[in-house]
Amino acid sequence: QVHLVESGGGLVQAGGSLRLSCAASGNSFVINVMTMGWYRQAPGKQRELVATISRDGAANYADSLKGRFTISRDNAQNTVALQMNSLKPEDTAVYYCNAVLASIQLTYWGQGAQVTVSS
Repeated sequence: QVHLVESGGGLVQAGGSLRLSCAASGNSFVINVMTMGWYRQAPGKQRELVATISRDGAANYADSLKGRFTISRDNAQNTVALQMNSLKPEDTAVYYCNAVLASIQLTYWGQGAQVTVSS
């Protein structure tokens, strides 16, 4: 079992920055081999990919967010972070931390962190 807890959400003006963090707890061996990521869901929209990062640090981003968002992970601390810069009102959403071990179809989600960008 893996438990994910997000932190760092809040209200920011357009053009500002926020950093989200996700702390994973549970089986450290499993956590360290999982692909971690961030997804977001805006009101009335489907949940969408923001970024993922493999256990080796290979990052993948939604095309529309490349250059503004940066994902990172600390395997020793079992954390994954999302640095968000030049935020826009359309970035307003609930951001969810995700952990996946695809080989055995294991997926975990955090409870979500609200990010609101005012114009």
